[in-house]
Amino acid sequence: MRQVACGPLKVVLLVFASLCAWYSGYLLAELIPDAPLSSAAYSIRNIGERPVLKAPAPKRQKCDHWTPCPSDTYAYRLLSGGGKNNYAKICFEDNLLMGGKLGNVARGINIAIVNYVTGNVTATRCFDMYEGDNSGPMTKFIQSAPPKSLLFMVTYDDGSTRLKDDAKNTIEALGSKEIRNMKFRSSWVFLAAKGFELPSQIQREKINHSDTKNNRYSGWPAEIQIEGCIPKESS
Repeated sequence: MRQVACGPLKVVLLVFASLCAWYSGYLLAELIPDAPLSSAAYSIRNIGERPVLKAPAPKRQKCDHWTPCPSDTYAYRLLSGGGKNNYAKICFEDNLLMGGKLGNVARGINIAIVNYVTGNVTATRCFDMYEGDNSGPMTKFIQSAPPKSLLFMVTYDDGSTRLKDDAKNTIEALGSKEIRNMKFRSSWVFLAAKGFELPSQIQREKINHSDTKNNRYSGWPAEIQIEGCIPKESS
């Protein structure tokens, strides 16, 4: 008789256990938020992994220098033209004084004059040295710069064909070592000071001549540049 009684009891217990399991699964499904299985697997797989440290982007410096200039100096960068579509640029204290974006550079020698004391641009001019008689006007423009002036000069295309001795003498007097070596389409950049002396370690001039065998562009040598930090006037 006991064995007969145990049969129905086992069935009741089995049904009860099944109901409990079903209800527990229902509650668990309601409590856990919906999420793709792939996301859950990815999260489990990445538990314990070391976080990836990303280096911060380098801070941009004035005139695109690699390293910042000291606070008591002016940052400058001179870039000659190179090819028809690469215009010359003059940057001073992160301000573009002359460049293709400003539309104020042209074939020949481009010059910007800056007040050394205030750091303000005084004048900018371009002088065509391939056509027209512009050597004389350029000489007068350079000579008109007041004392305590910085003069930045860069070539775009040809800066030598109609460059006369009066201009060469004037630029040479400012410290140029290469002005008499200028040839057709030579890339040339020059920094000069009028009425004061620049420190000897400052990069002031660079030249690159056109060479049919080594030109970077068709008929054009590679562009060249100089950059540095000019000490401000001590107060």
